[in-house]
Amino acid sequence: MTSHRPERAAAASPDPTAADTARRGRFRRAIDVIDDRMGIKALAYPVPEHANNLTWSLGGLTLVSFVTLLVTGVYLAQFYAPTPEDANQSVRDLVTNIWLGGFARGLHFWAAQAMFVIALLHLLRVFFHASYKKPREGNWLIGSAMLLFTFLAVFTGTVIKWDQEGYEALTHNLDVAELLGGAGIWFTPKLTDRVPIVERLYTAHAVIIPGLILLLFVWHALLVKRHKISPHPGIPKPEEEVPEPFTAHLKRVGAFGLVLLGVLSILAVVLPPVLGPTPVAGIEITRPLWMFWWFFPMEEWFGVASIVYVIVGVFGLIFLVPFLDRSPHRLWRQRKIAMAVATALLLSILAVTVEVWINNPKGH
Repeated sequence: MTSHRPERAAAASPDPTAADTARRGRFRRAIDVIDDRMGIKALAYPVPEHANNLTWSLGGLTLVSFVTLLVTGVYLAQFYAPTPEDANQSVRDLVTNIWLGGFARGLHFWAAQAMFVIALLHLLRVFFHASYKKPREGNWLIGSAMLLFTFLAVFTGTVIKWDQEGYEALTHNLDVAELLGGAGIWFTPKLTDRVPIVERLYTAHAVIIPGLILLLFVWHALLVKRHKISPHPGIPKPEEEVPEPFTAHLKRVGAFGLVLLGVLSILAVVLPPVLGPTPVAGIEITRPLWMFWWFFPMEEWFGVASIVYVIVGVFGLIFLVPFLDRSPHRLWRQRKIAMAVATALLLSILAVTVEVWINNPKGH
């Protein structure tokens, strides 16, 4: 009788190892069921080790900024009135009377600048390592288009707050649109007299541009998966390298993203964006946002047409990079002409930006 008691006691107490195995088995089956319908495991494609550092994660951080813009933008849209009579006051009411309105607007403002800066740095990283070489030319074009749309999103966001700075930015936009003739009619009141141009720019800012960026991002991500992350030109590939899955790479990007979100939140509280007064027509007294300084003085130096030529020239050159740099080399030391042209362009833009910062502290 007594010899059977330990057996009965053992049978009565569950085996924790077996229970954990059963739970993991149920979890795996649940994941398999979801993956069978959603294809989540497709994200587990191999990623080289060099892609896990910060500089190679800038594309993911651009996405973090974009998602932050979408979330805060949805909140801000609930209280914004996109009409010339109410736009500026609705932003003021949002900041002063709406719960978390000032913080949401500040986070939106800084996330927009972060997205532009990080996207630009990502583009420069890709250029420096020649990651646009065959067969990745198409992805360079898509990334360049996303940078252009980010630039347009910042511009339209500047206008729709409808203060003096936004109104003067719109005035320059109208001058440029007039030079484009029929090609620029969408950017002018001539398209329709029933819908104010500020409302149409708000539609572009809140719907059209983000939608295009989202579509391009999906295409961009699919091409990265198809062509894989480009090898580092300065690191020879080990014979027995075991790449990590992309899901592990996402965890690192998520960690970087949390740091970025924390920094943007601090900036939103410590340095909230300024909202100017209701605009007055016929005067130019403000200086635009810093990312527009590189072509800001062109109107005064060479006339309004020069703004078109400079913007089209710079972005056109960016789009043409894979077709102008046809050498097989990827190390920057072996691409002297491409690096020299890029350095000259960057120094020119920086010089004009510094000139505006020093000699034009307030505007015209």
